[in-house]
Amino acid sequence: MATQPALTQADNVYERLKADILSCRLRPGAKIRINEVARDFEVSMGAVREALSRLAAEDMAVATAQKGFSVPDVSIADLVDLTETRIKIEDLCIRAAIKTGDIEWETALVAAFHRIQRLPETETDGDKLILSERWAAAHQQFHQAIVAACKSPSLMKIRAVLYAQTERYRRLSVPMRTIDRDVAGEHKAIFDAVIARDANRAVALMESHLQLTTDILIQSLTGVAAI
Repeated sequence: MATQPALTQADNVYERLKADILSCRLRPGAKIRINEVARDFEVSMGAVREALSRLAAEDMAVATAQKGFSVPDVSIADLVDLTETRIKIEDLCIRAAIKTGDIEWETALVAAFHRIQRLPETETDGDKLILSERWAAAHQQFHQAIVAACKSPSLMKIRAVLYAQTERYRRLSVPMRTIDRDVAGEHKAIFDAVIARDANRAVALMESHLQLTTDILIQSLTGVAAI
């Protein structure tokens, strides 16, 4: 049994379970059994309960009376709602970042853009196409860098939750993707607009980028049994 303090254990379990949910190693609708997680992660059941309560507060886990915890199901209606809400939040965050961003913000954004442009989005795992973990990390860093100068902690917290929830859908759809798109070109257009401090264009391009992603995901996810 691990000897970490309970809080450190809970933080560790939270991060590991969240990664498993986002990567779909824990599939939509799957039961999360506290005793099994405690055994596999070599932590206390109290640490697992605390981690799951935090995930439930972020809608990354579902708590049901008498039934414990499970991974949230996926649905097209949920994806559409998430996208519409995220577009509104991104609008506010982007405008705030462009208004207050300084040279350090611009420098970090340039670095994040440079990184994502040089990484492939997907890779193969045997005969299956999967999302590259390096690209996924760079993608998150790029989108985060765009809004990093937003000074509202509340907006940024909401945005982070929405990003994580939509990321799960992206990963589910990758093996079934049938539509080609120029993601790198979309990112460059958004980057150019943000660096030029053209808030209206940046917001419009981000909305188009997110909506196209959702349209493709809906087409791909019609083949997922959970929907």
